[in-house]
Amino acid sequence: MLRSLRFDAVLIQAVIAGALSFAHLHDLAAAAGQTGWKAWAYPISVDLLLVAAWRRLRGSGPSRLAWCWFLIALVASLGANVATAGFLDMQHPPAWLRFGVAGWPALAFLGGTLLAHSPAPDGDRSPVSPASAAPAPAPEVPAPDPAPEREEIPAPGPAPALPEAAPAVPPALVDHARKVATEHHARTGTAIDAATLRARLGVPEALANSIVAQLA
Repeated sequence: MLRSLRFDAVLIQAVIAGALSFAHLHDLAAAAGQTGWKAWAYPISVDLLLVAAWRRLRGSGPSRLAWCWFLIALVASLGANVATAGFLDMQHPPAWLRFGVAGWPALAFLGGTLLAHSPAPDGDRSPVSPASAAPAPAPEVPAPDPAPEREEIPAPGPAPALPEAAPAVPPALVDHARKVATEHHARTGTAIDAATLRARLGVPEALANSIVAQLA
């Protein structure tokens, strides 16, 4: 029995759009004086920069650097589609078009280098309001009534201190703290301490100590 082939309409549309955009960039580069293999290299350069910026956005989260180069590559691709639709005289391209096409390799090299070697931004941290970060004030306990002068009651000794139970730490908070500790170690070369982790996460001191103990 022959197995039926399932065609994804979105994938087919993406292939058609990519092929047309590729051809438009090639025609624009050839019209601007880039002949031979150079005309074919221009659409590859634009598409690779677009993909690199999109992967940076998907992998490291929103950042101004990735959005900037994504928009630059998108404008270059859309500009080629519009230019080859009859809005420009491809037989006599203007000087600014020749200038832009000739300067694109250096611009694309700069964008690819920055996207590949710039450090990724820190993970999103939930803002902590000052009211929730500050410890709650201890409730006021009324002073005991003074004992009568006739009776001599010995003062009670200090109560024995009970060991404090370690606070429970949610697994999601431990995972986020491990990412923060890894980023701190990569940047400074030293392990993160409880005070720094407390400031980064905005958690109480006891909870920060418990998290550091689990990360050790």
